[in-house]
Amino acid sequence: MTSEFRLSVVIPAYNEESRLPATLERIAEHLAGRRDLLPAELVVVDDGSTDATARIAESFGAPAGLSLRVVRLGRNRGKGAAVRAGLAASSGAWVLISDADLATPIEELGALLASGAALAVGSRGVKRELILRRQPLPRDTLGRLFNLGLRVLGLTRLHDTQCGFKLLEGELARRLAGELRLDGFAFDVELLARAKRHGATVAEVPVRWCHMESSRVRPLRHGLQMLRDAVRIRWWLWTGH
Repeated sequence: MTSEFRLSVVIPAYNEESRLPATLERIAEHLAGRRDLLPAELVVVDDGSTDATARIAESFGAPAGLSLRVVRLGRNRGKGAAVRAGLAASSGAWVLISDADLATPIEELGALLASGAALAVGSRGVKRELILRRQPLPRDTLGRLFNLGLRVLGLTRLHDTQCGFKLLEGELARRLAGELRLDGFAFDVELLARAKRHGATVAEVPVRWCHMESSRVRPLRHGLQMLRDAVRIRWWLWTGH
């Protein structure tokens, strides 16, 4: 398939009316200086927001060379469901998944592209000195324990699977969109496992990252859900499902 766009930027968003305008402006400004990535599209997935997230996204005035579309989910289903919908709606030769808070600056896109991998995974764990503002200690500890659990289950060798900044080849992104099943935050682990089964090259790329206080992740509640889903992924792999 020949893509109309060189890049699709998928932004899952839930009640992001306050942060989304600045995020879209910053991404648009950066891409305007990357003519090699134009034309490009922004795909904002409104995950059943109760605020004006979708309306604000639709009112954004995309500059020349940049297109914007909004995908609305009827109810709040979770980040995994939002990302899956965004991947399915994308049409770019490359697809970037980026959090709406830009915890990883859009300027780190160049580092992912330079890896040359079919799936480039932004990572906070390779060079921790790149973390501009660290998470609270309990949250950071739970994150490390989750990564340890993934290693024990044989699901990853990466230092960080959960950073919300990943770049995929477009065809791979849309193929995975039709296969991914998890709606919650453990979707990253499933995405990596399925990409690996397809023989995709995976690169872990150190990126700058800054903790945002208004993150949607609730460490204990979501951590338990993610651990449960990680065990489900391990079972699916064992049983060939």
